[in-house]
Parts: sequence; structure tokens; C-alpha cells
Amino acid sequence: METNQGWVDVAAVDGFPEGAMQALIVDGKEVVVFRVDGNFHALQDYCTHDGGDLSSGTFAAGEITCAWHGARFDVRTGRALSPPAYEDATVVEARCCDDRVQVRLR
Repeated sequence: METNQGWVDVAAVDGFPEGAMQALIVDGKEVVVFRVDGNFHALQDYCTHDGGDLSSGTFAAGEITCAWHGARFDVRTGRALSPPAYEDATVVEARCCDDRVQVRLR
């Protein structure tokens, strides 16, 4: 459902527990949304090392580890934290509004 200024509802806040991640398709783009310390963050669901889906990896302590080759990224900033990834992941804007999780592509 499209909302104002390009924000798209993707989930209910109460159905998205702390430490969870969810892969979605938003406007034709693969996105993965995370909940860390009560806040929502999102990245394009794409590892910058070799193109694997980040959502198939392991998510813990604010980091996602790609299942393909072990590259790690900070889900809050997209920053590449370890080889073999040297390029940051693409951040997607995420927020909570009216008890809904929303994302907006740039």
C-alpha cells in the first residue's frame, strides 16, 4: 500500500519482533528489513561481494552475514564490515508510522 511521499507499508510493528528480519519485494526491488534496539532498518537484499541474497544469511547483534561467502554488513548503516565485501550495502529508508513498518526507496 503506497502512502504519502513514497513510503510503503510493509508490516505491522506488533508482528515484527526485536531481532527479526523480513525479506520483501517493494516496487520491484528486493529489500530486507531488520528490527534492532526497537528501530527499523532496511537494506537492498543484495551482497555487494557476489550478489547473494543477504536475507539468506545470519542476522545477529545488528549485523547480517551473507550465507555465500561470509561478508558482514552493519544493518543500520550498510557498512561492509569484513572481506570479501569491500563495498557497502545499499540502505533503504525505514521507519515506524502509526504502528506500521514502512520503507521508502531512494
